[in-house]
Amino acid sequence: MANKLKILVAEDDHNDRLLFTRALAAAGLAADTQFVEDGREVIDYLQGVPPFDNPSLHFFPNVLLLDLQLIRVDGFAVLEWLRTKPDLRLRLLVLAVTASPEPLHLKRANELGADVSICKADGFDQLVPMLRRLEGVLAKTAGPGS
Repeated sequence: MANKLKILVAEDDHNDRLLFTRALAAAGLAADTQFVEDGREVIDYLQGVPPFDNPSLHFFPNVLLLDLQLIRVDGFAVLEWLRTKPDLRLRLLVLAVTASPEPLHLKRANELGADVSICKADGFDQLVPMLRRLEGVLAKTAGPGS
C-alpha cells in the first residue's frame, strides 16, 4: 500500500499556493499539506523546532514542493542544507519550482539534489500529472517500516 502523501509546500506567493491546492484536487489526491513561506521556515519545520515542534500539528513530509525564489532563505540554500542532512534527504522527495525561465536555475536545483525541477510557467499543465505520479513513486521508494 502506498504511503499517504504528506506534502510541505514552501511558497511565499498566495496565488501559487492556490494553484498548488487546485492542482492537488485536479490530480485526485488526498494529501496532508502544510505551507511555509520561506527557506528558514522549511529548515525549522524539517528539524521540528518551534513553532513546528508539535508532531500532531506538523507531520514530517514525504514530499517537499520547494519554490527556489523564496524570501529570506531561498530554495537553493534549502537544497544545500539538505545535502548536509542525508538522514532527512532519504525520507523526502524534493520538487523544485521556479518562476525563472533560466534553464540554469533548474539545472542547479537538480545538481543540488532536487528530484524534479519545473518552471512555474509550465504550471498547472505540468504540475497535475507530476502530482498523480507521486503516490506511485512513494510506493516504490518506501523502505521497510515506512
